[in-house]
Amino acid sequence: MGFLMNDYADDDLLQRISAAQETVLRPLMMQATGVDGQVSESLAINEVSLLRQTKQSAHIEIKINGHSKIETLVGDGVMVATPAGSTAYNLSAHGPVIPLGSEILALTPISPFRPRRWRGAIIPAHAEVTFVVKNHQKRSVSATADNTEIRDVEQVIIKQAKQIKIRALYDAKHNLEDRIINEQFS
Repeated sequence: MGFLMNDYADDDLLQRISAAQETVLRPLMMQATGVDGQVSESLAINEVSLLRQTKQSAHIEIKINGHSKIETLVGDGVMVATPAGSTAYNLSAHGPVIPLGSEILALTPISPFRPRRWRGAIIPAHAEVTFVVKNHQKRSVSATADNTEIRDVEQVIIKQAKQIKIRALYDAKHNLEDRIINEQFS
């Protein structure tokens, strides 16, 4: 969220808070099932990513709302980014910058090899994304929700945590919309 941060200043703090613009952020819920069957849950404000753990490329099936969209993504991994996270790791992986308040998520491959022409997708924020790791014995994959990593996963389900709202306040002179537009042209 560093890109979204206000400039630090103690002066006139109460006045700045009362004049601040509010944005609501909705985190993602990651439910990761390990190869040992253990289920772990974690929240992500920025993104949930799956990454290969070895020199072997990851082989990952991608399902949206239970329907297989890519049978086998071959590459370093894949991520689902929120609008708040779209200017971070997602942007570095050539994913789109998404304006805050948008009801969409970025589904972005990380160094994809196959399918050759697939560069990601924009999906509705209410969609449920399931990643199934194929051949996890040979091609182990970790899942990370912001900074919480679960190693050796075989399936990861990601959906918006609709019951959680994070209120972020921005200085009125810290025009977030302009910064997001400018980031796309820098």
